[in-house]
Amino acid sequence: MIDELRVRDVALIRDAVIEPAPGLTVLTGETGAGKTALLSSIKLLVGERADAGMVREGASSLEVEGRLFLLGDDEDGTVVRRRVGADGRGRVELCGHLASVRELAERVGSTVDLCGQHEHQRLLSVQTHVELLDSWIGAPAAEALEAYRDALDAAAEAAGELERVREMGRATGERLDEAAFVLRRIDEVDPREGELEELEAQLPRVEHGEALMAAAALARERLSGDDGACDALGEAVRALEDAARYDARLSGWAQTLESSLIDIEDVSAELRDYADEVDFDPEELDRLQTRLAALEGLRRAYGPGMADVLRRRAEAREVVAAASDGGELERRAAEELRRREAALAEAADALDAVRAEAAPRLAAAVSEQMAFLEMGSAGLEVAQERLPRAEWTRRGPSRVEFLYRPGAGLTARPLRRIASGGEVSRVMLALKVVLGEADSCETLVFDEVDAGVGGATAVALASVLARLAQTHQVVVVTHLAQVAVAAERHYLVEKHEGAGGVPETTLAPISGEERVAEVARMLSGDTGAASRDLAREMLAERAGARR
Repeated sequence: MIDELRVRDVALIRDAVIEPAPGLTVLTGETGAGKTALLSSIKLLVGERADAGMVREGASSLEVEGRLFLLGDDEDGTVVRRRVGADGRGRVELCGHLASVRELAERVGSTVDLCGQHEHQRLLSVQTHVELLDSWIGAPAAEALEAYRDALDAAAEAAGELERVREMGRATGERLDEAAFVLRRIDEVDPREGELEELEAQLPRVEHGEALMAAAALARERLSGDDGACDALGEAVRALEDAARYDARLSGWAQTLESSLIDIEDVSAELRDYADEVDFDPEELDRLQTRLAALEGLRRAYGPGMADVLRRRAEAREVVAAASDGGELERRAAEELRRREAALAEAADALDAVRAEAAPRLAAAVSEQMAFLEMGSAGLEVAQERLPRAEWTRRGPSRVEFLYRPGAGLTARPLRRIASGGEVSRVMLALKVVLGEADSCETLVFDEVDAGVGGATAVALASVLARLAQTHQVVVVTHLAQVAVAAERHYLVEKHEGAGGVPETTLAPISGEERVAEVARMLSGDTGAASRDLAREMLAERAGARR
């Protein structure tokens, strides 16, 4: 939800602030006043592409700053600041940290839906229809889709394995000879995983066994031999303990030295055991060096690492086995693919069944809202067509498309081909109302949703927008008084002559008599007494309905 938006130097706007209501907010004003600039600012806020031409004439850059409260935010919300220079260079900040436009779109863009008359690509794009249907169905569709995708991945993995086995089976004589040679050479050494690392750690101890024994013996002699460290510390402890009768502080130091003496005696005992364990064996040294050389030879030939050597042996073994097992590997791989394809078909049927059951209910609910929007007997249908196996995607095995039926008895056709801009606006509005809480978008911004609307349709449109505002934050640019009076918050957009004669757009919240005057202007083009009386009546009626 957008809590606050500040716009500087965007098109004709020098500096403007808007604080949309949690429910319905309307923006009104004369045509050409600059409402589009505010919508462009919201686009920048949610991560859409910037255009240096949006920078106000004479300014070095534009800046859009906003605070939003997204799911999981703390009390400070998410603060977005976006700057675009006249030279086209931009800067994005998220909560005080530099970010990319992509990060902005991922974090904020999915929560704000711009529903302008010329921005219906999401609704007109067939690829999104199945997503809208699934979001309305909820958990059953999500679970069925996840099971289908798991099965699809498993089938793809099995198909890849079968192709790999077949490729090995098609090995030429030269490739087979090479694989047999590689397998024979590696098997002669027969390396095991982790062996090289063990040898590299063990060999230095064997090579320098004499030096290690001598060092351990010398250290033990210095610690525990005659006049060694243990004797010296023992004398020091006894001296301090005797003198502690006269100064208690010496007792503490005696205890510290006694603890150290115990540690040193333990080390001396361990050094004795270590010296007994170390054994210099020339034959063992020769064996380890020979083994290390053999492993290093394999690593140089098939490395760079021993893991590569082991993988190369496994590949060579498979090639040799595939050429000699009479096609058994391929038969097993093909059977595994058939098994996984069967599981995929079951998951696909289950997903299609979930969608097929819900599709007519979604279509009926949207059609009901369309009728409420004075669209007569026009309606929405949801078509589902099973695709050939080769065309299955992660969205599902079937094509789901919204069809528009202009009237009862008429043929339903793809929405993108038959509906006008105004019709698409109202279909989208009806769909948004039906989706309700299932829609992931928290804020809906409508531009020209009232195009070509008047009379009873305008009243219905206002009621639908007010209902939608119960589940979403809704911002509407409108020319209809019926919509304007339904809003919780009303902003007036006006264009004035600014400094130096440069036009400037201002944005201000209005209430009381200012709002009455604006609604009157929207009703009849003037602010006469009759128009004002009607405006007051409409505002009072809507205020009563909200209570």
